Amino acid sequence: MAELEKIVALVDGSVYSESVCDHAAWVAEKIGGHVVVAHVIGRREAKADLSGNIGLGARSKLMEELSALDEERAKLNHKRGRAILEDAEARIAEKGVSVSTVLRQGDLVQELGKLAEDAELVIVGKRGEAADFATMHLGSNLERVVRSCTKPILVTSRAYQPIEDFLIAFDGGKSSLRAVDHVARAKLFKGLEAKVVTAGTDTAEVRQKLDGAAAMLKGAGLTVTTEIAEGQAENAIADRIGDGAADMLVMGAYGHSRIRSLIIGSTTTQMIRSCQVPLLLFR
Repeated sequence: MAELEKIVALVDGSVYSESVCDHAAWVAEKIGGHVVVAHVIGRREAKADLSGNIGLGARSKLMEELSALDEERAKLNHKRGRAILEDAEARIAEKGVSVSTVLRQGDLVQELGKLAEDAELVIVGKRGEAADFATMHLGSNLERVVRSCTKPILVTSRAYQPIEDFLIAFDGGKSSLRAVDHVARAKLFKGLEAKVVTAGTDTAEVRQKLDGAAAMLKGAGLTVTTEIAEGQAENAIADRIGDGAADMLVMGAYGHSRIRSLIIGSTTTQMIRSCQVPLLLFR
């Protein structure tokens, strides 16, 4: 029996965790995969070390009590992590999908790097535990994960909706070419309709690159349409997604440095923030 493809799904107990589980089950059903649901306890959560804040002359009894409080907090965080994983496992298992759980402690990016080494795909929610209070704020963890992970990352929307078609934001760059190549080879996209959209001016060179991408996808048996949309990429693509042009967006991620993104902004971050459908991102 062939080994199942590994899918890593990150959960944190936020409102997005259910969406992560549902998207993971969908992916696993499509590709014949096994879902590894992971929860990472950050170093600060693991041990607040309140006793370290006590100055000279503090009574030893108080230090003992604070040390005990540190230990109790760490135990509670582990119990909470286990509860989150148990709920996620049950939600995915009820779909008839193979699933297991992993509880890790440490830096999220470092732990994910280890978990994703042999994975086909990583799935993460758009926002974390503060989702209801930070509608327009992605938080630092998501960008760190996307920038560091070498595997494709599916960033889920708030709730799962059936996916029947997808849009590829294509600019002819390395990451978008990688995305097209992956789509052409991946079982995940079989039976879905594809639309390849390039933002900018309709020139012979742009048209040639767009047609080349479409030919690769058609060669893989996909139904494909193409479009060259006027305007900036983040606006043109967002408008089409907002008009219901696709159930999922596929695009390259963070093609420029952090410094450049700080100065002029990042198309990737803007798209993640504004897009109301899942995004599959490629570095």
